[in-house]
Amino acid sequence: METLFLSPVLILTIAGILGLFMAWGIGANDVANAMGTSVGSKALTLKQAIIIAAIFEFLGAYLAGGEVTSTIRKGIVDPQIYTTDLNIFIIGMMSSLLAAGSWLYIASNKGWPVSTTHSIVGAIVGFVVITKGIDAVSWSKVGEIASSWITSPLIAGILAFFIYLSAQKLIINAKNQIAAAIFYIPFYSFFVTGIIAQVIARKGLSHIGLSWSDDEILVFTTLMALLAGGLTSLVLRLKKESISSKGGIEYAFGILMIVTACAMAFAHGSNDVANAIGPVAAIISVVNSNDLSSTAPINPAVLLLGGAGIVFGLATLGYKVIKTVGEKITKLTPSLGFSAEMAAASTVVFASYLGFPISTTHTLIGGVIGVGLANGAKNLDWSSVYRIFASWIITIPVGAVLTILFYVLLRVMFGV
Repeated sequence: METLFLSPVLILTIAGILGLFMAWGIGANDVANAMGTSVGSKALTLKQAIIIAAIFEFLGAYLAGGEVTSTIRKGIVDPQIYTTDLNIFIIGMMSSLLAAGSWLYIASNKGWPVSTTHSIVGAIVGFVVITKGIDAVSWSKVGEIASSWITSPLIAGILAFFIYLSAQKLIINAKNQIAAAIFYIPFYSFFVTGIIAQVIARKGLSHIGLSWSDDEILVFTTLMALLAGGLTSLVLRLKKESISSKGGIEYAFGILMIVTACAMAFAHGSNDVANAIGPVAAIISVVNSNDLSSTAPINPAVLLLGGAGIVFGLATLGYKVIKTVGEKITKLTPSLGFSAEMAAASTVVFASYLGFPISTTHTLIGGVIGVGLANGAKNLDWSSVYRIFASWIITIPVGAVLTILFYVLLRVMFGV
């Protein structure tokens, strides 16, 4: 068996710090994307958005993040090719975390919304290419993930387009908007809560040692959805006078956006925590078993680390990207923002449920563009859209190049 270049405790400490750094970058960049529509539409203040994100990002990461994490950990490269190079593998995972985290810091500081999934996938590909060559990359898996970077914003965009049209037909264009809002908005709340409850019941409860039958899951999902729909209905009825006096129908949609913001935060945490802790989980697996054949489940403590880092990143630097997403693509109202968030949350949650890592950034931007088109293409700032697309294109090569640089640096530093 190969002797590790440092003590296991020291390796795990370094991996934990780098994972936390990467999770912080995700919070600063991607969570800002998730909450940008809520803040941009004035449905939530920045402080309120941070509090909601802190709670639901953490729950999503901890309760439903394990499935996607396993895809990132084992999908892009076959770990068995590093069976005789355990130290190289560990250095590579550390380099990938450091590279992706550094790029996210740069992008977040500039207010650029980039994909953390792009960042970590590009970083790991760069590591594999420099150590084992181009043929060692699981290009079919990379292709699957890359295809989602096209399909996920397209699906979210189409969903958002039709969700907004349905809201427009049922509520916005109704003769009595207030009555229509009080009647229909709880159904939207019911739907989005039901999606989240399904993921919690089927994926998340296993992390805390619970296993439910299909009938029990159906009961749990229905009760949670009914509770959310009932509470939404109650709040709308209690706030009926406020809706009439404080901006009308958009005020009512602002109440609904609190529900969709929770959904989007949960969806993001469940999907994107993998980008931070997938490599950490791989390092832990190597250190604990001294080989790469271990199939141990994700340690809940690692999910805890990822969730905490994401929340900290949003609180400290997230406001810059929130401004870009919430204000510069299209002028958002609560009804438009709700439609984009609901579509994006649904897409991301289903992807996480299937263990398919997609970009929350791409998905939400697709949703925002979808509602922008539903509201009239002239209302979209296409120059901002093109700049965002450009930042997506350069993220993968930047991640790969930074990984190669950090890989060389760490090998020299540790004498590996």
